[in-house]
Amino acid sequence: MADVQRTIELLQSIVTPLSQQATCHAIQARVFNAQGLTKLAEKYAEHATEERGYVQKCVDRILDLGGEVKNESKQETKIFKDPIEFLKADLQISKDGLAWLKNIVDEVQGDFSTHDMLKDYYKDEEEDMYWMEQQLELVERIGLQNWFATQI
Repeated sequence: MADVQRTIELLQSIVTPLSQQATCHAIQARVFNAQGLTKLAEKYAEHATEERGYVQKCVDRILDLGGEVKNESKQETKIFKDPIEFLKADLQISKDGLAWLKNIVDEVQGDFSTHDMLKDYYKDEEEDMYWMEQQLELVERIGLQNWFATQI
């Protein structure tokens, strides 16, 4: 098994930013809902729920390993009114986050339970990244107003 203390540190390094990202996505969902973009709002509300689920899994694993969970300070995150600007920003966060998460997944290979859990999380985030890329491509192909119509 991998170094338990290091695994706990890595899991904690996921808990704080992912809990913040989940809250950001939940807030963005409310903003999109208020704009009448109900499908986009539903997508991000579901995404926030999934992220909270992974936070819970990481917390549970920290506890299983005998670690102490922390609710660390979080930085302010921007809330967007423009859904396209949000998708672009969230896509960049996703790309950066996947590169960071891959390093963590690689580092915990000796802890099969943690590795499998984080591998599943990676796959889920990768799917979300592809969805954002697809949405931005759709805007380019069909135009902003037509894309908005698909989100109502």
